[in-house]
Amino acid sequence: MGKGGASIPDEEWERFLKEAEAGGAGAPEEPSARARMVAQRLREEPDGPPEGWRTSTPARRRKGKGWAALGLAAAVAVVVVAVGPWGIADWFDGGDGTNATPLAAESERPTGPPAREATERPPTRDEPFRGSPAARWSDGTAGIHLPEARATGWMSRAEVARALEKTRDFLAASALDPAVLRGERPDKAMALINPHQSDVREFLKKAFRAPDRENDPLLLFSRFRSSDVRPAGDVVKTRGRVTFQEGERGAVEVSTDITYVYPLVRAEGGDDEVARTIVRREVVMSWDDPAKIVIEPGTFSLVSYKVDTTNGGCDTHTGYLTPAFLAERAATRPDGGAEVDPYDRSTSMEERTRESDDEGCGTASRS
Repeated sequence: MGKGGASIPDEEWERFLKEAEAGGAGAPEEPSARARMVAQRLREEPDGPPEGWRTSTPARRRKGKGWAALGLAAAVAVVVVAVGPWGIADWFDGGDGTNATPLAAESERPTGPPAREATERPPTRDEPFRGSPAARWSDGTAGIHLPEARATGWMSRAEVARALEKTRDFLAASALDPAVLRGERPDKAMALINPHQSDVREFLKKAFRAPDRENDPLLLFSRFRSSDVRPAGDVVKTRGRVTFQEGERGAVEVSTDITYVYPLVRAEGGDDEVARTIVRREVVMSWDDPAKIVIEPGTFSLVSYKVDTTNGGCDTHTGYLTPAFLAERAATRPDGGAEVDPYDRSTSMEERTRESDDEGCGTASRS
């Protein structure tokens, strides 16, 4: 359990499950009913629900469940390996990143990938983001752009503003909290998810008890095994934005699209090599009207999530990101899939999914 987090014992989960199953005539609908309509709409599309693509790491493409009964339109995982010594791509412009001008917040989707230059400057412990577009990204939550609030659905402007702030709190608790990053359970983040989504709670219980392909905590949370790696410094670089619109039954549906860059060193050993793991997540959540949906105050219903990882391990299903360092990358070449730039945020993950039909892993053009 993370220190200072809101603990959610298994007994509480069981109580939530029983309450959700009990329902009751005339009571507000569970969020799963709303999700069934979303999933049905996806099934009726010509191409069906989007599948996950890969980034780089020798591994098969991983797909999460389509949570029709629970409210998740699609859960997609993409795994990738870092670029290896067999073909290091040109590094990002901006030199070593020390004096690079920080980028303005990403208020809309960029028109293309970050530019590159020909110089090859690997990261160091003192400059763990050197040679990477992330050198000009913001630190932590500062890189998560929140839009201006406006009255939407059942919420006033002030209520929407609070929902957006809590959305950012969830992102911080799931992907930036130091205790979670070193492998502890993300209690603060889980406390913000509607406990009446029984299938979500079942997923979380399985994910932390016995992770597998379909029940993987990495779909929502960033975790590393502290016995293997530790952070190279205390900064995680981020870039992304949050948007919102009116959803089903007057809910405020919030979509998040954030890329996180984690610099790491080996937990043991005297070398100074820095590896970077890059995680991009698109999480959609619904801040539901409690008069229409069974929900606890201050929580959201999970609608969908997608995740891409670069240099985070492939088909390991341990519940932890497992970055490879230079020696491991030299020994394991990618299987020839499409090349992917993990810093390119000019297309959505769904668009990338549709552009790729290769079941193997691609190659990250840079990490």
